[in-house]
Amino acid sequence: MQTWRFTFQPKSSFATPLLGDTLFGQLCWAIRHHAGEARLNELLGSYLSGQPFCVVSDAFPSGYLPRPHLPLFSIAPSADGEADKRKQWKSKKWLPLTECYKPVTEWLEHCQSSNELYKHEIEGDKWSKGEWQKEEGRMHNSINRLTGTTGEGGFAPYAVAQSWYHPNALLDVYAVVNDTCFNLEELNELLQHIGATGFGKDASTGLGHFSVVSAETFILPQQSESTAWMVLAPCAPQQQGFVPEKSYWQPFTRYGRHGSLAAIVGQPFKNPVLLTQAGSVFTPTVFTLKHFIGQGLGGNGSLSKAIPATVQQGYAPVIGLNLSGVHQRITEVCSGENK
Repeated sequence: MQTWRFTFQPKSSFATPLLGDTLFGQLCWAIRHHAGEARLNELLGSYLSGQPFCVVSDAFPSGYLPRPHLPLFSIAPSADGEADKRKQWKSKKWLPLTECYKPVTEWLEHCQSSNELYKHEIEGDKWSKGEWQKEEGRMHNSINRLTGTTGEGGFAPYAVAQSWYHPNALLDVYAVVNDTCFNLEELNELLQHIGATGFGKDASTGLGHFSVVSAETFILPQQSESTAWMVLAPCAPQQQGFVPEKSYWQPFTRYGRHGSLAAIVGQPFKNPVLLTQAGSVFTPTVFTLKHFIGQGLGGNGSLSKAIPATVQQGYAPVIGLNLSGVHQRITEVCSGENK
């Protein structure tokens, strides 16, 4: 397996978050359209048996990784937790890659909030506060295609949430690739196609466009004497043998739907799937170095009745963490509370 880092430059707003499992789904559709269904089936042949051809991360601010979903007091500058600073600490969601090898108990001291990533780069406009991303609602209205009007119900606008990135923003996406069956040239071409045609919802109206400005081999950080993994994409850790008392995660339910032509033919909705967010941390009974963890989901109609062979990325690229200091802090705090 080989890990690549792709750097994207947003060219428009996005109506769908750039999460790894969604990007993987669109990648599969791009393979089908460019190389044919036989090629896609070939690549997915071992996907559900722990041998994915590609595992894609979420898109992160270039040069940063997400803060792990660990108790704040366990990674704060002081073990006491300083309650008056917790609100400020919660906003610090991004850890510079250069700080990943420092003890995890010191990470929060180096994390930055979204408002600090591009601070003071553009003065005097709507981005002067330095946010790397803004959420806005854009108004739309349903049009009756037969009459060309809004219909008899009158003017009924609705808002669609869109994300706008800072003009100077670059996004990093990590892809773990099985280079025996899938190569960089093929993946780079497919990502360029997705960026040119649009990613996610409302791509046909100009949303979700990006360019791939660079692609390079990359070794994701692994701390000395690592004991746990932090995932960089939505992950399905169920029945994977992790120690629950030493794992920390933020769950969410993926209400997926088919893309491309399947979105407008038959039943577009998939069965819901329970996943964990990027930044979740999982401790195995025995730690070994890996490029990714998790599992492939779907197949045999378990995810979609409309397209029984549908699969879902439940794998995620990982970095290795040494949590010995974190566990020590948690133990000390819990022991003090029980006295």
